[in-house]
Order: sequence, then C-alpha cells, then structure tokens
Amino acid sequence: MRTSIATVCLSGTLEEKMLACARAGFDGIEIFEQDLVVSPMSPEEIRALADRLGLTLDLYQPFRDLEGVDEATLAANLRRAEAKFALMDRLGIDTMLVCSNVGTATIDDDAVAADQLRRLGDLAQRHGIRLAYEALAWGRYVNTYRHAYRIVELADHPAVGTCLDSFHILSRADDPAAIAELDPSRIFFVQLADAPVLSLDILSWSRHYRLFPGQGGFDLAGFMAHLVHSGYDGAVSLEIFNDTFRQSNVQRTAIDAMRSLLWLQDRTAARLDAAADRFPMRLATLAPAAAPTGMDFAEIRTDDAESVAALLAHLGFAFVGQHRRKLVQLWTQGAARIVINGQRATGAAASISALGFQVADPDTSIERARGLRAAPVPRQNTADEAVLRGVLAPDGTEVFFGADTAEPAWADEFGGAGAAAADRAAGTGQDEGAGGDPASCLVTGIDHVNLAQPWQAFDEAVLFYESALRLSTRPATEVPSPLGLVRSQVMRSDDGAVRLALNLVPQALDGGGNGDGRHPYAEHVAFATTDIVALARRATASGMEFLPIPENYYEDLAARFGLEEGMLATLRGLQLLYDRDEHGAFLHFYTGTVGRLFLEVVQRLDGYDGYGAPNAPVRLASQFEHNRLRAG
Repeated sequence: MRTSIATVCLSGTLEEKMLACARAGFDGIEIFEQDLVVSPMSPEEIRALADRLGLTLDLYQPFRDLEGVDEATLAANLRRAEAKFALMDRLGIDTMLVCSNVGTATIDDDAVAADQLRRLGDLAQRHGIRLAYEALAWGRYVNTYRHAYRIVELADHPAVGTCLDSFHILSRADDPAAIAELDPSRIFFVQLADAPVLSLDILSWSRHYRLFPGQGGFDLAGFMAHLVHSGYDGAVSLEIFNDTFRQSNVQRTAIDAMRSLLWLQDRTAARLDAAADRFPMRLATLAPAAAPTGMDFAEIRTDDAESVAALLAHLGFAFVGQHRRKLVQLWTQGAARIVINGQRATGAAASISALGFQVADPDTSIERARGLRAAPVPRQNTADEAVLRGVLAPDGTEVFFGADTAEPAWADEFGGAGAAAADRAAGTGQDEGAGGDPASCLVTGIDHVNLAQPWQAFDEAVLFYESALRLSTRPATEVPSPLGLVRSQVMRSDDGAVRLALNLVPQALDGGGNGDGRHPYAEHVAFATTDIVALARRATASGMEFLPIPENYYEDLAARFGLEEGMLATLRGLQLLYDRDEHGAFLHFYTGTVGRLFLEVVQRLDGYDGYGAPNAPVRLASQFEHNRLRAG
C-alpha cells in the first residue's frame, strides 16, 4: 500500500515536516496550501527537496467552494483554479482536492454541479491535473460520499474523480459498504482519520479531534476492507486535524502516524483473511506475536534505592541480591519481581523506568514492535548474561520481552544474596525470607501498573500498547484531582494477566519535572494479594507509612454499602479502601510516595474486574494534601 500524509498533521515548518515524513518511511505527502503559503521555499525548491528525500507529492489541497454557483461566481472560481494549476505544475503535483461547496453554493442541482466540475476538469486536463471531488460532512448540498460519486459519474470526465475520506463518512454514521461497489478508476484519492466518539457538531469534531488510525472509535479496518474490495490501489493518506499533534515533536508524530498505518494494514489483512491476495492493493502485515501472558518484572530507576527497598521490605518482599556487575537490585515475592536500578540515576526521583512482559516467543514480539517503528533499547551484555531485547514506549519507558517461564534466566545474575539479604531484611523490619517462602508470600504477583503519560504522548501510547503488545482498550474514565481532571485509559490482555493503566498528566503538572526532564506526577505498581488484611497488619507492624485516608471517606462508605461495623472498623483501622459491583468486591491500600512512585496492594473478590475507580479521587486528594504538607 502506498502511504501518504497531509502536512497539516504535523508541527513545524514545511521543510521539517518533509524531513520527518521521509525518516518515518512515508512514500509521499499531501501539500496543505497554508504550509506552502508560509514557506520560504519556492515551489521548485519544494519539488527538489521531495525528490532528494524520495517523497512523492501526491495531492495539493484544498480547493473550496467551486460548484453549485451562478455563472459569475464560477468564472471567478475558474480563474482562481487556473492560478492553482500553474502552481501545481511548478510543484509537480498532478492531483488537487476539491471540497464540496460549503459557503457559496446557491443551486441545489446535481446536473449543474456536474457540469461545473466538468468545466473545471477541462481546464485541469490541459495541465495534466486530476480533480478529486470530496464530500465534506458539512457540505451545503453535497455531504455524503455516494452523492459526490453520483456527481462524478454525471460529470463523466477523465480528469474528474472522487476522494474518499473516512472521517467525513464515518462521522455521519454513513455505511461505507458501498465503497466496495465503486469503480476504482473513479477513486482518485483516499484519506484516513480516526476520532473519539463525541457528541459534538461535526465541523468542530473534525477540526480539533481527529486521531491517527487505532487511536479513536471508528472501525477503520472495516472501512479499509471495503476499499480493498473495490480494487483501488492508489495512495492511502492520513489527514488529521488535531491541536495536540500540531504542538508535538514532528519526528515522533510522523513515526506515530506511520505506526498507525502499519497497524491498520495488518488489521485489515486479518479482516480479509485469505481473500486479501485476490485484490490489487498489497497490505503490509506484522509479525503475528500474541499478547503477553504475564508480567516479568517492573523496574524502578532512582538514586534513593534505600527508600524504595524499605517500601518493598515492609510489604514482605525479599532482597535476592545485587547484580554482579551493575548497580541494580532484585526484590521478589511470589511471582512479583521488582528491579531497583541505580545506574545513571544521579538526581533521579524514583519512577517506573522499564517493564518486562512474558511472551510466548520473544523474538516474534520484538520483531513486531520493531516493525511498528519502535526504537530499540540500547543495552550491553557480557557473554555470560541473558540477552534482554526491548523497545522504547512513547513516554520513554523501556519495554522488554522475555520468555514465559517461572524463573527467568536473567534472575541468575542476582545470585548469592546470602547474609546481605538477612541484614537488609533486619534493617527494614522485614520477616527474614518472607519473599522466598511460599507459605509467607502474601503478594502473589503484579496486578497492574499505572503509568503517567505526558499530554503529547497519550494517544501515541494507547496505539503503541495496542499495536505492539496487542493489549485491548477498556472504556476511558476521567477522575477529578486537586490539579485537574485525570484521564485514564486501561490497556489489558483479554485474560487480565497483564493490565496497564495510562493516566494523562494534568496540565498543571506536565512540564514541571524534578531536573531530569520528566513530569512530577506519581505513578505506581499494584500487587495482588490473597489476604490484604493480614498483609496490611504485617506492614503496619513493620512501620510502613500508609497513604492517610480521611474519616469522611469511611462515613460515606458506610452510607453507600451498609457494611457491618466490624468490617468498617477493620478498613478504617488499616486505612484500606473498598469498592463493590455486581460481580464482587475490591479492597486495596496505598503506600506513601517516594519520589514519583508509590505502591498499591489489591485483593479482588468474586470476579471483581475493575480498579476501584470511585476511590481514585480520594487517593489523588490525599496524595496532594500529604505532599503539600510534607513540602511545607
């Protein structure tokens, strides 16, 4: 499939956009008129740059308000078009997007519209240019793709075809199935955009909230399947109007855009199955890696390893040992493994720096991720060390793929803890050996990980984890905090063995940081337990600092759930939180915060599958107040 992207999707100058698109691997670009008008480069220089970069210039756009007008207005439109065609000659672009009339149309007559497009087609043909007529979803008289196609058929001109735009079709809930029946020779161009499902006027929706494929709620794989069935084999381009993308790093956005097209081709090929080979359009496919089967480890980078180790020890984790050649520690309990990394951590507040996932075939998983343009994690190994291969997530988190084994090979590099483990356990109040003795392991594994996402990486991260790790999305939620709404998107494997919660950092915090270029918003690892009361009591006895929960919460809890007094007293006494739904109950608690990290322990009862969302505002408010007092 020939890939293209409109320059309006990206930030920066036209030259920067072209360089980013070439580096991301696009075949071509659409030149958005405003980008050309403000560029210091001449059309000839733009054409030469595209040649050097190996980019085709696929479309010039937009040409507005042509058809359905009186003769005087049409004459002025044709003069305007003549100037644009001369400009396109200089650029070497042979296709122009013509949008259905929104502002000046006064004649609602398909025959008139077709005749006027035909006359424009005569003019375009003399320049070797084609016209791709597109139905805007808010067009005055023409606002559906089938209506635009009927007018193209009436025009019956070799230089007049149609442009299909997924946003204009799917935002109106129009059925794209008829695309499969269109004559592919009359489809001159195709544009794609995803979008969140919003109750908003279509024009505002289109101008500010479009997304790359896989980041919104449209069935673009279904749209593409109909397009492939039509026999179309031209360029498929991204046209995204999005306030965030226009402010984000141009190279990252271009890579995100290409990732979305690779993901979409793979999804479309899967939708078509064996039938895909019958059609002219050749779809790229990805390595068929399965979703992760479990969490291998979570890594915390910090220059304050002692404070993080103390939190783990209070929860009953055992210190396995320090890596034989690195400033890295391993702590375990049950199937939960936590790595504390002190390398290159001077001045770094504790935060989640890497996640390890267990997969059926690490080689296939890394091949899939690299095929989606994920950058590799630079890592050096000696001959006697396990090879860990990983890629960088959009927010910089390192994502590693390991074999699905009870004891990973890399853990052998932390052997020989011996007396050091006992000394450390004694120093933090840990019951010696608790993390290694199955009888005393109250933590069974990692339940989920909550990762804070900077505003410019949120949608990119959702697509990354869905495409590279094949995690599925759950409905997003918004949680109020003292510093603004926190948008949360849960990503998980179908069986729930792997769960990630991506939280969009409030703008009041984003860009703050503590000297290492990252946001100060706290994120956390949540551990699963079979007996949260026993674990909380053990942690209390060892002197662990819990996140304080206000009394008002427990009064509200009693009113909402009618809990019996003994249980309510236990919850209050141990600062546990509680939720319940039609499936079961959920108990959890939070530790205090170290740097940008805190820990959570959860117990799921009788099929509860959520995350205690009603309690999130309590946690955010308590953390804000607790941190404010501590800072003061």
